[in-house]
Order: sequence, then structure tokens, then C-alpha cells
Amino acid sequence: MFRPNAGPARLRRRHFGLMLSFLVVVTVPLFVIAVYLYTFAQDQFASTAGFTVRAEEAGAATDLLGGLAGFGGAASATSDGDILYEFITSRELVQRLNDRMDLVGHYAAPYRRDPVFALEPDAPIEALVNHWQRVVRVSYTRSSGLIDVEVLAFDPVTAHTIAQAIVEESQRLINELNDQARADAMRFAEADLEAAIARLRMAREALTAFRTRTQIVDPQSDIQGRSGVLNNLQQQLAEALIDFDLLSENTTNPSDPRLVQAMRRIEVIDARIRQERANFVTDEVGIDGEDYPTLMAQFEGLTVDREFAEQAYRAALTALDVARTNSARQSRYLAVYIRPSLPESAGFPRREAILGLSLMFLVLGWAIMALVYYSIRDRQ
Repeated sequence: MFRPNAGPARLRRRHFGLMLSFLVVVTVPLFVIAVYLYTFAQDQFASTAGFTVRAEEAGAATDLLGGLAGFGGAASATSDGDILYEFITSRELVQRLNDRMDLVGHYAAPYRRDPVFALEPDAPIEALVNHWQRVVRVSYTRSSGLIDVEVLAFDPVTAHTIAQAIVEESQRLINELNDQARADAMRFAEADLEAAIARLRMAREALTAFRTRTQIVDPQSDIQGRSGVLNNLQQQLAEALIDFDLLSENTTNPSDPRLVQAMRRIEVIDARIRQERANFVTDEVGIDGEDYPTLMAQFEGLTVDREFAEQAYRAALTALDVARTNSARQSRYLAVYIRPSLPESAGFPRREAILGLSLMFLVLGWAIMALVYYSIRDRQ
């Protein structure tokens, strides 16, 4: 047997409830939003500006100084960009600009007509900072250091004025960073130079005290004198050996007085050479009984200290010259590649975009509530 055909579909009570819920949840709020946007929301004008922090390249003079300027402690352009980005969104900048042009008065002017996009009258600084995050949009590219700023205001002149003030305050911040870096570089260079001078003075005084105590100006020269005596004795020994060999060839009598005398001369010179060598190691040359090896070790250590102190002194002088050269020029500056624009037409609020997003979220919310309702009802 065949079942009878289904009758035509009819609207039931649940369908009317669904349509009523769509009307209440979606249509009415969307209508209210549209009325507010096109009737009460005030037009806002956007002024854009773009800038970056540029660091001056090191010149040839700095390169000839061995690149010591790189150790001056100057921050890189990237870190300066990070600082500037945080400064633009900071309370300090908001406070400065509010003192200059009364930001609260401007953004709170249309509050009675447009309380959504306007600031409350007599708002505290915290509320103004929060509103600043909405009307000033900062885009920062860390890799390139480019900063783009978009400022919203209720009239084009104010938007342009605020954007120009942001650029001016940013330049002021960069100048302050420059001044601080110059002062720090000069202070550190002068402190290093003072330390190098003190170290060099101590090294020279230690070397002078050594010479005064030992009464030897230059141990190396004194050693060379003793070496000359030893070399002379060795030369005399060689000549005596040659004379002995010649006498030995000319006579066959071993007791010849000339051979005895030549042998005696050889023995005396050889003994003197041995004594000189022993004296060089064991003689007490200094007043405190130091021998030559000990004095040489002390002298070489003091000489090395003096030479190192002289090199450190020259490096400190070079670093001070570099710091003075850098202090005479601006090492970094604010490069504005997009000057603050004067808007001709209102670009905000973007009513169509707000309506589209509102419709999407309202429909999604209504659909979720409907699904949840029917899911609960079917379980019962």
C-alpha cells in the first residue's frame, strides 16, 4: 500500500517564532546601528604621516681611527624605532599634546550627539590615553624601521595639526636621545682617559722607582757591557789557543817555557770566562741582593706594563677625539618620508564596513542561538 502524499507546507508557530527572533536579534539591532551611524555618528578626518630614524654613516675620519666610534654606545636605528613607537603610544606624548592643543576639548566636543566615537567631557588622563589608542593608529615595520601614523579628528585642520605635533615631538625625542648619547660618550671617554693617564703614571713611576733602587738605568745595556767583556775574553782565548797550537808545531820539547806560558794563559782566560759567567748569575747587583735574572724579570715586567699603559693611553685619546667629533654632529635624525597630510573628505567612521561586520556577527549569533534552542528542544 502507498502512503498518501504529504500536504502543502504551512507556516507553523515555531516558524513565526523563528522569524520573530530574527527580527529581534538581527533586524532591530542592525537598524539601530544604521540609524546611529548615518544620523548621530560624526564624520572623522584622517591625516597620515610617515617617518623613520636614520643613523649617520661613519665618515672616513672615523674609519682612520680604527672604527672606535662603534664602541660609543649609540643605539642602532632599529632600537630607536622601537623607542619612538612606544613613545607615540605613551601617556607622556598624550600629556604633552593635551597641554599644547587641548585634546580633551576637541574629542569631547560632540559627545552629546555622538557618545560612541567621542570622548567623555572632563575625562581623566587615563581615559584620554585609551581614546588615543583608537584615534591614533601606528604601524611600525621593525625590519625597515618605517613608522606610519594615521590620526583621526573631527575636523581636517585638527587632524593635520595633531599629526604635525606628533612629528615635532618625535623629532624632539630623537634630539634628546642624541644629546644623551653625546653626553654619555664624552663622559665615558673622559673617564677612560683619566684612568689611562693614572695607569700610565703608575707604570712610569714604578719603572723610575726600579731604576732608583737598583741604580741601573737600563739592565739590558748593562748586560750588553758585561757581554762585551765576555766576548773579549772568548776572543783572547781563541787567540791563545792558536798561539799554543803554533808553538806545539814548532817545538818537540813539552817542557818548553813558551808552551808552559801559553798553556797557563789559556787556563787563566778560561777560568776568567767561567767566573764571569758565574758572576752573571750569582752576583748581587741590586741593593736588596737581587741577581741579574731577577732584575731582568722585574725590568721586563715593568716595561711591558708601561708599554701597555701607553697603548691604552693612545687608545683613550683616540676615543676622546672620536667622541668630540661625534658630539659636533647629529648622529641620528628623524627622516620624514610622508609629511602630515591635510584631509579633504571624511574617511571615518567606515559605516558600510561597520554595518557589514555587524550584520555578520548578528546573523551568526542568531543562528547559534537558534541551533542551541532546537537542539535542547529535540532532546526533551
